[in-house]
Amino acid sequence: METTRNIKLILEDGTEFSGKSFGSPESVSGEVVFNTAMTGYPESLTDPSYKGQILVLTYPLIGNYGVPGDLKSDGLYRHYESYALHISGLIVSDYTEEYSHWNAVKSLGDWLKEFKIPGIYGIDTRELTKILREKGTMLGKIVYQDQDVELYDPNRDNLVAQVSVRERKVFGNGKYKILLIDCGVKYNIIRNLISRDATVITVPWDWDITQEEYDGLFISNGPGDPKQCTVTIENLKKAYQGDKPIYGICLGNQLMALASGADTYKLKYGHRSHNQPVIQVGGVKSFITSQNHGFATDNDTLTGEWEPLFINLNDETNEGVQHKSKPFFSSQFHPEASSGPTDTEFLFDMFMDTVKKYAGK
Repeated sequence: METTRNIKLILEDGTEFSGKSFGSPESVSGEVVFNTAMTGYPESLTDPSYKGQILVLTYPLIGNYGVPGDLKSDGLYRHYESYALHISGLIVSDYTEEYSHWNAVKSLGDWLKEFKIPGIYGIDTRELTKILREKGTMLGKIVYQDQDVELYDPNRDNLVAQVSVRERKVFGNGKYKILLIDCGVKYNIIRNLISRDATVITVPWDWDITQEEYDGLFISNGPGDPKQCTVTIENLKKAYQGDKPIYGICLGNQLMALASGADTYKLKYGHRSHNQPVIQVGGVKSFITSQNHGFATDNDTLTGEWEPLFINLNDETNEGVQHKSKPFFSSQFHPEASSGPTDTEFLFDMFMDTVKKYAGK
């Protein structure tokens, strides 16, 4: 394993951190964000919502359980959330090449090299996270062996178009047809739908959904600024004219809100963890949720037949919307979270029960 110290993280405010390399010998730029989860780095690194981002893992020891094999089930990787790694770079405090786990097949460092992604360890991630919490998410760059690169803001691009499927695909063989607009879907969403007697038809983010026959419509998670997805928003407006059940997760929540006429905004440093508490509006029970997003729906702009469904108990930001009379709802958090928690997986049951009711079969 290479341990050169001539690799740096440089933030847009000029702050520099020096560390050791354990990934691909590359220089990259992107948006620097942090995730506070204690486990689940194989899932996080394959989450398309991290497209264009340099990810900081706050848990101090990373790599000790290696990387699981890429076995497939129902046409999907069993232990990953997509077909590839989507982060631009990885930053950790302590890294070990000596992994030990019954289903590990390679080290994290080797995995990063396969996808040409740089990794740094030996960084004080506590100090780095404190900077990001106080100043907000910042642009930054990993500079390897003085091979400098320009700062790059990924939110200027349509990141959804980069991670969405290119063609229509079908998963499962269930009784109910779910049309899933793939904005960067996590595989565990598809798994949850298949396990509930669904045939899942995934289509690109800009697909003409009026040409499809389905029992329920699903809008997935995805990266970047939701306002870049103008075609998806216009397609949702058309779907709202009907009454077939609709459910959106993460970016899907923001797109549903935008299609209703509401607004979205960029959060200071986003929500990226496995321990975000939310409460259903009008309820008394809180749920612990997994989240990964940098934008949020503005509750104050929801009008007409739309209202907030869930609220974040930490900062009171929106965590979901619902239509007052039609079967349309969403969640900003991930009920399909892998590696957990699974407190809100019942939302898939709610959606599929509604689909069955309206389908009448």
